[in-house]
Amino acid sequence: MPGWKIHTTDRQVDYNHAGQAYVSILILPDEVASQIAAGEVIERPASVVKELVENALDAGSTRIRIRVEGAGKRLIEVSDDGCGIPMDEMRVALARHATSKLRTADDLFHITSLGFRGEALASIASVSRLTLESKTAVDAAGARLVVEGGRERQFDPAGLPGGTTVRVEDLFLTVPARLKFLKTDATEKSQIDTLVARYALAYPQIRFSVEQDGRLSLNTPGNGNRREVLAGLYGIDLAKQMVEVLLQEDGLSLDGFISPISITRATRRDITFFVNGRWVQDPALSSALMQAYHTFLMVGRFPAAALFLRIDPEGVDVNVHPAKAEVRFRNQDTVFSIVQRGVRRALLASSPVPNLQPSRWDYAQQPQPPLVSPDWQMAADAYHSPEVEPAAEIEQPSPLPQPPVFSTGILPLLRLVGQIGATYLVAEAPDGLYLIDQHAAHERILFERMMGQTAGTMAAQTLLQPELVELPPQASRVVADQLPILKQFGFDVEPFGTHVFRIRSIPVILEGMHPAAALQVLVEDFEEDETPLQNQREAKLVARICKRAAVKAGQILSIDEQKALLLDLERCQSPRTCPHGRPTMIHLSIDLLERQFGRKGAR
Repeated sequence: MPGWKIHTTDRQVDYNHAGQAYVSILILPDEVASQIAAGEVIERPASVVKELVENALDAGSTRIRIRVEGAGKRLIEVSDDGCGIPMDEMRVALARHATSKLRTADDLFHITSLGFRGEALASIASVSRLTLESKTAVDAAGARLVVEGGRERQFDPAGLPGGTTVRVEDLFLTVPARLKFLKTDATEKSQIDTLVARYALAYPQIRFSVEQDGRLSLNTPGNGNRREVLAGLYGIDLAKQMVEVLLQEDGLSLDGFISPISITRATRRDITFFVNGRWVQDPALSSALMQAYHTFLMVGRFPAAALFLRIDPEGVDVNVHPAKAEVRFRNQDTVFSIVQRGVRRALLASSPVPNLQPSRWDYAQQPQPPLVSPDWQMAADAYHSPEVEPAAEIEQPSPLPQPPVFSTGILPLLRLVGQIGATYLVAEAPDGLYLIDQHAAHERILFERMMGQTAGTMAAQTLLQPELVELPPQASRVVADQLPILKQFGFDVEPFGTHVFRIRSIPVILEGMHPAAALQVLVEDFEEDETPLQNQREAKLVARICKRAAVKAGQILSIDEQKALLLDLERCQSPRTCPHGRPTMIHLSIDLLERQFGRKGAR
């Protein structure tokens, strides 16, 4: 184009034939181009672990060891016993777009390996201090290559065992601004543990171990038993309950495990999909899974699942994302249908029609409050309507003793009517009818009561016999990092081995709950990027405790319990919502009732 110049040096201003200034087009230096590419592939320490683990898997490893310090910012070391890299190819391995997985463009549509782009090692080396040590089975010795910020610093022969070790130190050394965008150390550690746990499920025949800051956080047997891996990750009880999925159809194979409908999560965090051994994040697969659970789960609840799909490599395009986290299917509808039907079939097979005890529905067998409390009578002068007079032939009931009138405050004057559906309280006020969710109301009462206590003075119940509880690695890390905070709120918990804790006391408010369940209240359902107990940690912790301790829907309350619940709710500063923002009550005004019954407006 006339007047345009291409420069490979510094930014330069030129002028076209009309005398207008413009900035010249530049070819970026290799160093800048490498850092741009690294930004696409290496987002956080877990991204480094992912790329190195996938390289180790492609190398045919049977054992992969990951060592991490400083949440991955100070050190990430991945060692394997795979085939290794020949000495004369080690420098080439760190060059951009250098790979042993592809030869021609046509190979992109027949990819069976996890890596293929040839960008991972080069990207990592450009933003850190990287040491590559490797030896093949046929070489007498291996070699050690040190690269800092993309520049070679050392290359020497070395006596090494077979396999490869990649040590990444000072991550984001050349782009320190990237460190500001990382989450807390606890979150970054959790990301690494979760990532390796996914690959351990996908490759149960390989032994994985993860050590973070000198503490073993994950260790799998590598015996090929996927359910054993599940037990190590989520605990024996959950692993036993997981439902196995197995379906082969139309050249596709689906297997894995899903949670029964009785076990749910508040987020999609525990939904994992692998396609041809590659971990992917695909909205269509997640949608198919949720469709299979349709009508089985409450709104806002999600299953736990680890599903592994095998498909002809020609039927899936994996070259659509720099981090290889997304895929596209040639026949997406077929894949969607197989996932949905495979999961639904497994759910139905594992969920027979429940055999409920008759007493669950026989209210005559249980003490039930009447629809209208017998010791309550509506004040005739307050609610008498001149339009409707009582019939003369109907005998009027004799006056009954008046119940205590509930205190006024933010809520209007309330009179208890009763409980319906073993879930809602019915109360009457001068301005209409109130339906009160007993669980949400009790949550609000407990929340304000606990938040009103000074931290460190919350009443605790010492257990007669300390309880041992084993937690999954991710939950274990949350608890270990927050032990001082837990103590302030009545939990006396101490480490007692790998992922095992000893509970000596729990808050009095949770006295009726099993200690293990009480502790798990604190760690379940955290969002992926949520910082557990850091931002407004006290309020979040108390809200979780109250949610578990509050009376449940379906729990029958005595008249006295119902009255006490209303009285306590009236004393709250924010009685109309629970700590999570859900309404505690619904108001049906007198005006609305009269209109619904045709007493006002059009008839």
